[in-house]
Amino acid sequence: MRSPALPLPRSLAGQLFAMQAVLIAVVVAGYALFTYVSDRRQAEDAAVRQVRAVARTIADAPSVRAAIRTPDPTADLEPYALRVTRDADVDFVTIMNPDGIRWTHPHTGEIGKRFLGRIAPARQGRTFTETYTGTLGPSVRAVTPVRDGGRIVGLVSAGIKVEAISARVQDQVTALLAVAGAALLLGAVGTYVVNARLRRHTHGMNAAELSRMHDYHQAALHAVREGLLMLDGLGRVALANDGGRELLDLGEDAVGRSVAELGLPGPLTGALLSRESRVDEVHLTASRVLVLNTSPVSGGERRGTVVTLRDVTELQSLMGELDSERGFSQALRAQAHEAANRLHTVVSLIELGRAEEAVDFATAELELAQALTDRVVAAVGEPVLAALLLGKTAQANERGVELVVSPDSRLDDGVLPPGLTARDLVTVLGNLIDNAVDAAQGGPGARVTVTAYASADAHSLVLKVSDTGPGVDPAHAGLVFQRGWSTKPAGPGGRGRGLGLALVRQAVTRLGGTLTVTEGEEGGAVFEVRLPLRAEVPAGGSA
Repeated sequence: MRSPALPLPRSLAGQLFAMQAVLIAVVVAGYALFTYVSDRRQAEDAAVRQVRAVARTIADAPSVRAAIRTPDPTADLEPYALRVTRDADVDFVTIMNPDGIRWTHPHTGEIGKRFLGRIAPARQGRTFTETYTGTLGPSVRAVTPVRDGGRIVGLVSAGIKVEAISARVQDQVTALLAVAGAALLLGAVGTYVVNARLRRHTHGMNAAELSRMHDYHQAALHAVREGLLMLDGLGRVALANDGGRELLDLGEDAVGRSVAELGLPGPLTGALLSRESRVDEVHLTASRVLVLNTSPVSGGERRGTVVTLRDVTELQSLMGELDSERGFSQALRAQAHEAANRLHTVVSLIELGRAEEAVDFATAELELAQALTDRVVAAVGEPVLAALLLGKTAQANERGVELVVSPDSRLDDGVLPPGLTARDLVTVLGNLIDNAVDAAQGGPGARVTVTAYASADAHSLVLKVSDTGPGVDPAHAGLVFQRGWSTKPAGPGGRGRGLGLALVRQAVTRLGGTLTVTEGEEGGAVFEVRLPLRAEVPAGGSA
């Protein structure tokens, strides 16, 4: 047997609509009831004041006292009472003698009979009101004495029937119900419109579903290792997960602050505030290389931006090393090709019977290669630096650029501090040499000069790289170290240029050193790096 399906919980918007509709109906009904009771009380009070005024006016009329003195008061008083009843908008006016015998009545058959109701207070000289059921039905009446020369010569009663008062209130109640109905309808329409908007924003989910989604949302944010930021339409941080805070070094007060106030590098800040999507853009912070992706969130209006960040610092460093190794391998292939050519030359000389010339040719090549190695090793005893210079020399030679080590270079093995790793050295000096070779290539007498030595006080390591290229415009001296700045055409996909010098500055800053660029004596640019030779490297520096 199939069990009946349980009804799904109403959406949050539906629950709020029902609750608001009931609340509006209760408020309107309560207001209508209060207004009805208040209006009825006011109508009764108005009727009391009206009948008192009419009764007192009749009692004070000289014509009434004159008619009472006549042998037949009814003859004069009945027409007068009927006229006052009509003009004063009351239901009856009864004039009687002090004993309560009527002289007037709307129904002539009641004339001469005793008045129904109390008259004792009026006989004592007081005017009073009461609600009493008489010959015309329940009515609100006032009874007052008629005085003539200090004596009470008669009594006057004026009254309005209760049903007439109810009729007056009924008209007000009808108008009130119309207003209440309009208010209820207007409130229902307004509530429906507001809740329709709420339903659209909550996607028709109920409170339990929203709570569950929030829990999933929080768990996912903390589980994702990549950095995730959500910016609102004004460029303020609306949300940042643990990864995003770590990668951008954000404080606890980052949420709610503008991106421009977070102290991030200018290019990164510009990318975060851009209205256009960014795909796999590489950006540098003080100590990291980040890949940035942004996606605007819109729904008829710009609501903000979703930002994802990936840390590729280690990957970028490995890619730099891989590029160096690739350059070395290309240089080795070129050297192998040249060695094969020289070997063929030696073999051909021997076959031609010129053995002595073959020996001289081979010896000269060996002496040239050994001289280069001896010159580099003599100047730079640090093995990593020496190997880097030898590899870069062969690579530059393949590109038509002469790379020389300055005679001023002197760097013994063991001088480098533990804080300066081989990877950092390859990043700094390798990128500077690559940049210099690119600048000098194709020019007359293309040459790159490398100088490496410890300062006279042995407190800093100095690395200088100069080239014979076009140099750096002094106006752009501060821009050459920014990511993306380059005088060379972009690589495939618009990437791959303007990153080397930015990585150099990042590494130098992290190592607590300084990086400058000046114009060389013979033209070209001179990049100088100074790194502290201390066991502990400061966390900050200047570039």
